[in-house]
Amino acid sequence: MLFLSKMVTVSVMGRKRLLMLCVHGASTYVRWLVVSFVGFAASAAALSEATGATTPRQVVHVVAAENFWGNIASQLGGRDVSVTSLITNPNADPHLFETDAADAAKLAQARVVIENGAGYDGWMTFLLSADSGDSTVVNAASVLHIGGSDPNPHLWYDIPKVPKVAAAIAAALTKAAPQDSSTFQRNLDRFDASLAPLNAMLAQLREHFSKAPVAYTERVPGYALAVAHLSVKTPPGFARAIEDGEDPGPADTLSMEQLLTKHQVDVLLYNVQTVTPVTTQIRSLAEKSGIAVVGVSETMPLSDTTYQQWQLAQLTALDHALQGATSKP
Repeated sequence: MLFLSKMVTVSVMGRKRLLMLCVHGASTYVRWLVVSFVGFAASAAALSEATGATTPRQVVHVVAAENFWGNIASQLGGRDVSVTSLITNPNADPHLFETDAADAAKLAQARVVIENGAGYDGWMTFLLSADSGDSTVVNAASVLHIGGSDPNPHLWYDIPKVPKVAAAIAAALTKAAPQDSSTFQRNLDRFDASLAPLNAMLAQLREHFSKAPVAYTERVPGYALAVAHLSVKTPPGFARAIEDGEDPGPADTLSMEQLLTKHQVDVLLYNVQTVTPVTTQIRSLAEKSGIAVVGVSETMPLSDTTYQQWQLAQLTALDHALQGATSKP
């Protein structure tokens, strides 16, 4: 029995060597028994490989403050990541977002955390300070070296620079799961290539409508407009007040209204997530004055499956609006 026990043990660890050991000094019955066991072990191993019965896949848990950064992380990580985004409601004002214990619990399990920074999601600082985990934090503003006293925090609209943030996310995923580094790099290359239609649309806007006058209710699309070389006429004080949840001053409001009534802009870009009596009045005035209105959002809509699809749809709508404005007599 001791001999057989040793043979079985060897068969599990290395079935090829077992067959050589057991043919010497063993009875015919024992040799038959061991050879049969080896055949069974080989068949079981082959079946395990064929059916994928291996160690369960270890995924990297990621928490993103905003769903657009979360969507990009999902594209980069594929099936090797599990992403939770905290701000996901496209119908709510993200500036009014409040965290709770459930958000803190999600953060505690994350290996990678993504925040926008630049004052946009300051509540993340509180959540991270309460988290004693060893997660890697990707701050988009830090990656892009955004500073100053009043930067435009809507960094995801700076499409040519988004690959830098994507690369930082991929690096964080690689740190958490180095065995999947090749997958993350491959997905990063694919993501960067997928931005080509967006960059082409920006180039088209720049070529056809450079310096065209436009206005917005907030600085949400500001980076994209700058890349397209469009000329923003909105009084800075008006946009800043709306972002801060305040009513603009009388002078700024009057200047904004005159941009529309005097047809000094071709398009009004309207933040559909921050709707106040003032912004509603501005939108209504634009429509009455025959100024095209293009809706933009801060949170990725549920109807869009990718960041790229969302941004391309908005840029295309802007392109159509500008075409319509220039074709008017």
